[in-house]
Amino acid sequence: MGSRQVRHKLDGVLLLDKPVGPSSSAVLQAVKRLLQADKAGHAGTLDPLASGLLPLLFGEATKFAQFGLDSVKEYVAGIRLGVSTDTGDAEGAVLERHAVEVDDARLARALERFRGEIGQVPPMYSALKHGGQPLYELARAGQTVERASRQVTVHELELLERTQDLVRVRVRCSKGTYVRQLAADLGTELGTGAHLEALRRTAVGSYRLGQAVALDDLQALGEEARRAWLLPPDSLLEALPRVDLDEAQAERFLHGQAVAREAPDGPCRVYRKDGPLLGVGGAGPGNELRPVRVIARG
Repeated sequence: MGSRQVRHKLDGVLLLDKPVGPSSSAVLQAVKRLLQADKAGHAGTLDPLASGLLPLLFGEATKFAQFGLDSVKEYVAGIRLGVSTDTGDAEGAVLERHAVEVDDARLARALERFRGEIGQVPPMYSALKHGGQPLYELARAGQTVERASRQVTVHELELLERTQDLVRVRVRCSKGTYVRQLAADLGTELGTGAHLEALRRTAVGSYRLGQAVALDDLQALGEEARRAWLLPPDSLLEALPRVDLDEAQAERFLHGQAVAREAPDGPCRVYRKDGPLLGVGGAGPGNELRPVRVIARG
C-alpha cells in the first residue's frame, strides 16, 4: 500500500523562472507537488509561449495576490515585423505578409507613439470575459466581438536591438497591458503588420528575474533546499506604506475590527509593533484603519 503524501502549510512567495511551453497553472501545480503545499496561487499569468518571472504564492501569501497583480511589470519582447497573425503571437495563423521597408528613424518614431498613457483594445485571444465567456473561447469558435479600448501605461519602451525584421524591446508597463497587442499595434503603425515572436518577463514590482529559480533546478533540490527559496508573504507588499499597531490595536485588527488611528490613502501593510505582518488595511470612515486582508493566526 503506497504512502499518502503529506501536505504542509507553507506561507510565502516562490519566484519561478517559468519555461516556455507549459501554462502558468501547470507549473504552479508542479511546484505545489514539489513543496507538498496545501494552498497555492500565482500573481499574474504568463502565456505558454512566454517565459520568465512568475511569482507563486503559498498559504497566507495567496491573500495578497491582488497586490502582486497590480504591480508594474517588465518584459523583453521579440517582435517580428512583416507578418501579422490572428492571435498576435507566433502560435497563430498568418493573416498577412508585407515587405518591411522601415528605416531606424521611422521605427524610433513609431515606438515613441506607444510610450506613456495609451489606449489599447484587448486582443480576442485573451482571458477577458464577454457575457461570462473568455474571449479566447469565442475567438477559437471563429467569433469576434466588440472590445472597448482601455487606458494602460507604458512607462518605458526601449529598443534593445534590431536584426532585419526582428525587433527586440524592453517594456515596462502597467497591469492590464498586452504586449502581444503592443506588437500588433506597432505593426499597424508601421504598415507592415507584426506579431510577438518571443516574450520573457524580467520583473514584477520589486521582484527581479535574477532572484528566480528554474523549475528543473527546483526539482533537483532536496525538500528543505526547495523551501529555502520561499520569500515571506509581506515581500508582496513592499510598495505599500507601513503602519505599526500596539498590542491592543493589533488584537482588534486581527479580529476584523477597525482601529482608531489615522490611515494612509489607499492600502497599507499592517504590522504588530516590532512583530510580524498582520495583514493589509485601508482608511475607513473618520480617523480609523480598517482591515482589508488579515493573516490567520498560527
